[in-house]
Amino acid sequence: MHESGEMYLETILVLSKKLDYVRSVDVCDYMGYSKPSVSRAVALLKKGNYIDVDENGHLTLTESGKTIAEKIFERHNVLSNILMQLGVSEKTAISDACKIEHNITDETFEAIKKYFVG
Repeated sequence: MHESGEMYLETILVLSKKLDYVRSVDVCDYMGYSKPSVSRAVALLKKGNYIDVDENGHLTLTESGKTIAEKIFERHNVLSNILMQLGVSEKTAISDACKIEHNITDETFEAIKKYFVG
């Protein structure tokens, strides 16, 4: 799974917590991406069995998609909070956490989480 795929899955997870159903246009609006870009990504995620798309165009995460999305979402939240606790501004912490969350190993993330969160 590439970073961009992880971002789409995380976005669908976040939107599904706020909306009754998630559509591609919601993903476009949230991420600031064009409709063709989102359409291509949705097709790839569907082909990879990470999301399902119903007859109304509603996007839902499959079990494998949800697992990845929740992992990235947790990393984002934990890393953002740690960076802010260290004195980094919220805007920068969120931006930097987004960069780190896709590249950090499970081992390193778990060690950081254990040290800072307990």
